[in-house]
Amino acid sequence: MKSYRLTAVIVGILYIIGTVSGIFSLIVTRNLLVGGDFLTKIAGNPSQINLGAFLVLLMGLSLTAMPVFLYPLFKKKNETLALGMVIFRGALEGSTYILMAVSWLLLGVYSQEFITVEAEGASLRAVGNVLLQARDIISPILTIVFIIGAILLYVLFYLTKLIPRWLSLWGLIGAVIYVSVDLLKLFGLDTNLNTLYLPLAIQEMVMAFWLIIKGFEQKALDELLTDKHSV
Repeated sequence: MKSYRLTAVIVGILYIIGTVSGIFSLIVTRNLLVGGDFLTKIAGNPSQINLGAFLVLLMGLSLTAMPVFLYPLFKKKNETLALGMVIFRGALEGSTYILMAVSWLLLGVYSQEFITVEAEGASLRAVGNVLLQARDIISPILTIVFIIGAILLYVLFYLTKLIPRWLSLWGLIGAVIYVSVDLLKLFGLDTNLNTLYLPLAIQEMVMAFWLIIKGFEQKALDELLTDKHSV
């Protein structure tokens, strides 16, 4: 009977690549996308914005590839939930990451044109502001898609018991806290609660290393593969 050891390792590695890429994308661009002179700063550091866009794309590709490897197992328990996970954590989440990366690349291109024509007009700056604000428009959409996908993922992990249930519950609780923080921000109640993103971020890293080091719970895997009544 297949152990699916390689699948567990791949999923864990994809999680780590996605998380590390996302963190570095913020580090690389943190000084570029703020202030009224952001176009000038981007024009002076084109490699930084391009690297940031690449890292966002790498994050998106890594995290959205993960459900593809889990789907064959999860569908044995519940094909509907498994398909929903692939749609939200795969196609939809991946699309938002691509849009984010494209918006940053467009900022890089536009900043060069802005400097070339020595434009200081309010109308041209407004275009730059629109491109910059695309990130703020995409982020809430990404959050909704991500949270739905994360909940489906951890429900399936809980049902299949492929990882310890305490780890699945940690993920579900972290997802609820994550979306609660974003809802508060949506209603203008941002009280510096960014640290509440940490429970889910830490859980994902713990889960990633668990999958790489220990793999799937073998007893649960054997039951899943032999259960003819899974739906």
